[in-house]
Amino acid sequence: MGGTDVTDGWDWRRPGGAPAPAGPPAGPPPAVPPTAPPGAGQGGTSPWWSDALADPWRDPYAPAAVVVPIGPAPGAGPEPVTDPDAPGRPALRQLLLVPLVVALLAGALGGALGYAFAVRGGAAGGVALGARPAEAPALAQRRPESLAGVAGKILPSVVTVRVASLGGTSEGSGFIVSADGHVITNDHVVAGGTGRASVVFNDGSTAPARLVGQDPESDIAVIKVDRAGLRPVEFGDSDALAVGDPVLAVGSPLSLANTVTAGIVSALDRTMQAGEPGGPVRYYAAIQTDAAVNHGNSGGPLVDSAGRVIGVNSTIKSLVGEGQEAGNIGLAFAIPINQAKRITQDIIGTGKARRTVIGAQVGGAGTATTAGAGVRLAAVEPAGPAAGAGLKAGDVIVKLNGRPMTEPTDLIALVRKYAPGSVVTVEYRRGSARQNASVTLAADAK
Repeated sequence: MGGTDVTDGWDWRRPGGAPAPAGPPAGPPPAVPPTAPPGAGQGGTSPWWSDALADPWRDPYAPAAVVVPIGPAPGAGPEPVTDPDAPGRPALRQLLLVPLVVALLAGALGGALGYAFAVRGGAAGGVALGARPAEAPALAQRRPESLAGVAGKILPSVVTVRVASLGGTSEGSGFIVSADGHVITNDHVVAGGTGRASVVFNDGSTAPARLVGQDPESDIAVIKVDRAGLRPVEFGDSDALAVGDPVLAVGSPLSLANTVTAGIVSALDRTMQAGEPGGPVRYYAAIQTDAAVNHGNSGGPLVDSAGRVIGVNSTIKSLVGEGQEAGNIGLAFAIPINQAKRITQDIIGTGKARRTVIGAQVGGAGTATTAGAGVRLAAVEPAGPAAGAGLKAGDVIVKLNGRPMTEPTDLIALVRKYAPGSVVTVEYRRGSARQNASVTLAADAK
């Protein structure tokens, strides 16, 4: 600035802007005011200080000077300043404390509400028992192939059969085989009836039934009910069974309707000769099972693991004395469904069943010799199937389709298992020689 002496930081202009006289001023230089910053007027970095306008020694007519503060040196950041009143970041302890308090409050509220509801329920006279229901485990989902699934499939098709007789009412089981109401049961269930019969369905409803036909020698009978919407069973293949296959027996043992028991196939082609004294003798090659079967199960289905009927429960063996009631000991027998189905179709179609024969008569008990056991033919019908295959009286049949023969019952029961027209292989002994023959079985019109 023109006319300003900055040697000592003071402006000696006179009021009105007159120039100061040349040379140093008279007297000692003025002392540095107390308000001057350190170093002012003493060779510091600047002769100016921020409070210059309030300097009592300053010439009021001198032009004002604006001091611009020097910025911070490059690369040096300002010292951080913390505001004690500003909200800070919550500590970890605070973060954990908040949800804990909330959880405690929620638990207290839930307990209070539960107590209130319990008190209200108790006041009403009811007490909540047991835990809250949970989702059923996988085993309880009852898959179709499970025992429960199989039982659920077959039960709607099983009925209880009641037949009026002179001595009262006999009771057995049966199963629906056609949508129009045909029901298979045992002949011995309906034998001796007065003609009045009824069935009780799975849902407890009843309907009258009439006898269509029966075959005492095979122990199969067919009755019919008039009701729409019936669900017939699905048939399996009894010839495809193997020992050890799982099975279910369904029926009304001892009047306990809709009873299901489980077991396995214990044996196949177990030849049976059964019948009441004075009645017909029944022969069949049975399916043996250890499923629990008792009186009242007669005529009910024996089903495989897919819920298909593979047999008709018919008889049991039991260790009882004379006059005692027989019960299950794990030896039950069922008529193979292939045989029962064929007889049922004959009964529905013609009113009677055809009987399969080989055209020969057996004599006495099985003959056991040094050459082996077998069943001796007492006579052979000239025009029968056996004679046509070259068999003669006196021949000993050793095997039928690979099944060993030891008793006359074996030959009769196994022959009746097959349908008329079936071709079977017969291994027989004549003298000391063994031979094979193919025999075409026939039907004997009764």
